Amino acid sequence: MSGTFVGMPAFPKAAHDAVHNETLRGNLRHATHTIRAKRATAVAEVSDWAELREAGKQIKDHTLRHLDRYLVQLEESVTAAGGIVHWAADADEANRIVADLVRMTGETEVVKVKSMATQEIGLNEALEAEGIHAYETDLAELIVQLGKDRPSHILVPAIHRNRGEIRDIFRSEMGEWGRPAPEGLTDTPAELAEAARLHLREKFLRAKVGISGANFMVAETGTLVVVESEGNGRMCLTLPETLISVVGIEKIVPTWQDLEVFLQTLPRSSTAERMNPYTSMWTGTTDSETADGPSTFHLVLIDNGRTDTLADQVGRQALRCIRCSACLNVCPVYERAGGHAYGSVYPGPIGAILSPQLRGTASEIDASLPYASSLCGACYDVCPVAIDIPEVLVHLRERVVQGGVVTQGGNKVKLKPAKGHAAERAAMRAASWAFRHPGALRTGQRLASRSRRFHPRTLPGPGKAWSGSRDLPVVPAEPFRDWWQRTNGGKDTGK
Repeated sequence: MSGTFVGMPAFPKAAHDAVHNETLRGNLRHATHTIRAKRATAVAEVSDWAELREAGKQIKDHTLRHLDRYLVQLEESVTAAGGIVHWAADADEANRIVADLVRMTGETEVVKVKSMATQEIGLNEALEAEGIHAYETDLAELIVQLGKDRPSHILVPAIHRNRGEIRDIFRSEMGEWGRPAPEGLTDTPAELAEAARLHLREKFLRAKVGISGANFMVAETGTLVVVESEGNGRMCLTLPETLISVVGIEKIVPTWQDLEVFLQTLPRSSTAERMNPYTSMWTGTTDSETADGPSTFHLVLIDNGRTDTLADQVGRQALRCIRCSACLNVCPVYERAGGHAYGSVYPGPIGAILSPQLRGTASEIDASLPYASSLCGACYDVCPVAIDIPEVLVHLRERVVQGGVVTQGGNKVKLKPAKGHAAERAAMRAASWAFRHPGALRTGQRLASRSRRFHPRTLPGPGKAWSGSRDLPVVPAEPFRDWWQRTNGGKDTGK
């Protein structure tokens, strides 16, 4: 996976700074609470939601177990429909392939559909280095791009911005990217949307190359699917002569019948809609000049850490993710810290387990992400494919603390035990020794009981931060073993 956001500190430091930004916290609180409430209503309408959730989980798990077979089937189907499939092991290879494909067309501009995969590999920056300008067409992504900002949410990348900030960005930046904002632009949603529409229209009409991701790929027919709410994706997918789709290898579903499940669960979990306003599907190329769709289609399948993640029996469930963002909207940590604190294009609970697996835990920020959670379990409750995020977080914490050997980029990498956990490791070793020696344990318990009045109310040193908001348990006046013996197995004879 490509590097973290340049200059980003580890999560604790970034989150500490973010929670003091009152504007940011207000924007996040309003947006997440609104989406959360609407989603709950939409899901409650479906009587068999639990069955759909389980079906989605089973389909994803089956596909991941047989990913090699379905990838080959997908390539054969796409090729038979007139498309060309490219395989990319990592971000650098994917960027190189896409840049070469754009250069072959002779164009220096491309329009883009909102895509997490292209953000993950840093495609826009790679194309810019090759003299190719990539224009985001999703409204929120446009705001982020014009504002020289970073996305902070999977579904709503500009969730950290309010209407006044968006108006100011449009006024100051639109002219440098194309059609300027209208004179006297206000912060009303209708005017902001119209300004974006006028700005993007000229790019849609002149673009010869479009770049997209895909929400799903159907192996049996080679069909790709993009769901969206604005229609900009439909324009990018149908107007350009050349379409390049960059998609993670885990986005496959075997059949159209399988796709049906996710087209029910994704919109309700993400935008709280019964169905997406725009569901675009394309299979291969079109031959007629008057028909909608590209005459040349390239599919770039990226691994970029996914095969390594698949090898982890606990962590692989993160690959079920359908990018609905429901976990972000219920997470108390995300609501207060915001998406930028995670230092990745994948913020929130899913980012806390996905990024450290795709990128590894060697960096300070990736080692900190498994701790960016209260383990409350709300993320698991709302996940439409039942990813047990708390389980994976604990699993990754163990990896960070213990170090050891993991597979990254196809190579065995030895990780050093995390710094700052020496005291924890020492305490656990001492506890392990004591439990193996009952006599020592009994003596320690008696000493603790007899010295209880001298015990501090808070932990010293690094432990002070933990006990500053928690009460230390009071040591009983008598160890349980002594009480049990004294009362004859819990039956006090009074003697």
